[in-house]
Amino acid sequence: MTPVELSRTVLHAVRCAVEDGELSVTVPERVVVTEPGPGGCGDFATNVALQLARPAGQPPLRVAEILLPRIAGADGIRDVVVTGPGFLNISLESAADLVTGLVREIRDRGAAYGYGDALAGQVVVLRVPYEVRAEVVADAVVRIVATQGGRATVEHGEPVNLRPVPAPEDPAPLGPDASRWALLHPAPHDRPRITADHLVQRESNPLFRVRYAHARIRSLSRNAARLGFTAEPGPLHAEQQLDRGPLRAEPLDRGPTPTEPVHAVMATPRTIHPHTPHPLLPPLTNHPRILTAAATHRAPDRLARHLVDVADAALPFLPCVLPRGEEKPSAAHRARLALAEAAGTVLAGGLSLLGIDAPEHL
Repeated sequence: MTPVELSRTVLHAVRCAVEDGELSVTVPERVVVTEPGPGGCGDFATNVALQLARPAGQPPLRVAEILLPRIAGADGIRDVVVTGPGFLNISLESAADLVTGLVREIRDRGAAYGYGDALAGQVVVLRVPYEVRAEVVADAVVRIVATQGGRATVEHGEPVNLRPVPAPEDPAPLGPDASRWALLHPAPHDRPRITADHLVQRESNPLFRVRYAHARIRSLSRNAARLGFTAEPGPLHAEQQLDRGPLRAEPLDRGPTPTEPVHAVMATPRTIHPHTPHPLLPPLTNHPRILTAAATHRAPDRLARHLVDVADAALPFLPCVLPRGEEKPSAAHRARLALAEAAGTVLAGGLSLLGIDAPEHL
């Protein structure tokens, strides 16, 4: 069950409760599911009970109790627990199935993964000052708003409604990609740093990690083709999964498989417990929510920081994607490549929305 399917399952539970007369509310158009917060449990959580409590005229816990059996009885749901003031925490039948479903969804939607209709039919008017950072932020907002079905226009004049802290100096010497990142990555109220740090090809540079992760994934796809296999969603072997390890500088060549003649940062692989959710699952699952928030709040910095999270979760995983030594390509390798390519799709799509190039080689 993918996050989108789970959202529909929760929405169906609400609709059934209304039809059965246990809730007297207008059924919302959509329900948001996210990873559980502090004190939560399971694979996903939703605050739909808190959202419906006031219009239903009932306490959130009572609304949650009404929805719980309807959600728990749905196919693919293993358990539902109510925590806090009324959060519904949902455990799925199989986390491996969740990864497979998510990868398939991303492959099916491609660069449009995460696009929605939160701003459908809306026209967002951006009034900005004549200042380079404001112009760059507005340009990114126009693209991001379009992903949610809206349309944004840019005007100059008072009253200004989009005024990030101006850049302290001209960012042009950094080049088009680094200059845009320097202006978009900080929150609007933070002063951007226009320094050569954005050009350094080391793990300390977030832009480098994002672009390197994408280039490395593209390299893996090319090398897999040379080995005679392609990506195919499926279950991952738990003993081959990786936890987030420290990054270190070393050659990309990990054995006799074809590799790119490039030196860059990579992660030290470490095994994790078979029942631990894959580190890439939360950031990939959160991508639609991040896009919606970035569009709604006119905040491309949220997308930029999210891409860093995706890259940091992907980098430790990449060394185990291809066969090593005498290994032969297996279904597990095809599944890992599919997961890596899904991360690459999100990284490429996000960089494109920010107006930054996603290189095939780096």
